Amino acid sequence: MPAPRLDLPRPAAVILDLDGTLVDTVATRIRAWLAVFAEFDIPATRDQVAPLIGADGRRLAREVATDAGLQLPDGRDEEIDRRSGEIYSRMNRAPRPLPGATELLLHLDEQQIPWAIATSSRREQVGTSVDALGLPHAPRVVDGSHVEHAKPAPDLLLRAAEELQVDPASCWYIGDSTWDMQASAAAGMRGVAVTAGAAVSAEELEAAGARAVVATLSDLVLRV
Repeated sequence: MPAPRLDLPRPAAVILDLDGTLVDTVATRIRAWLAVFAEFDIPATRDQVAPLIGADGRRLAREVATDAGLQLPDGRDEEIDRRSGEIYSRMNRAPRPLPGATELLLHLDEQQIPWAIATSSRREQVGTSVDALGLPHAPRVVDGSHVEHAKPAPDLLLRAAEELQVDPASCWYIGDSTWDMQASAAAGMRGVAVTAGAAVSAEELEAAGARAVVATLSDLVLRV
């Protein structure tokens, strides 16, 4: 991967995704989705599911079902999404922070740059992963229960900027999926993609609108 292009202005605030960005949980997410599709007798493969990780779970359920030639009845997407979260929570017992994650968050605190986590996950799914970061204080988290539309809609990111009391245009949004980068662009934020825990390539992240792509969050520590 080429050297990161970080010709971005210093952020007034930083908003970050959780799964695949701060914690190494994407593989667990994929296993949970494959398990729930098996329960509901919906054919699915890892190659189908992986690029959809990070999107609204109801959308993910509908897209995989459509690929299988199935039309979900009303409310079934919500049922599948909720069940996937239950399976994921059972599997996600000892998540690991991705390289540089805790270091970056502590650095932001030292630099007095406000930050928040914005994740499409349901509220009950985030605690274990946030705890794994080993932070000295509870972070601000905006989760899927706070908004009507999850990523790639900008709602989560805009809600986080509102809570931080900053202009979205002055924020960086750091994520690992194409949905993160699309949501960042829709929110008017500068999208910074990290590939260490991603299920997609740097090229796909750039095509989705990333303003910069780095290998790990350690690459950002001395640049904000």
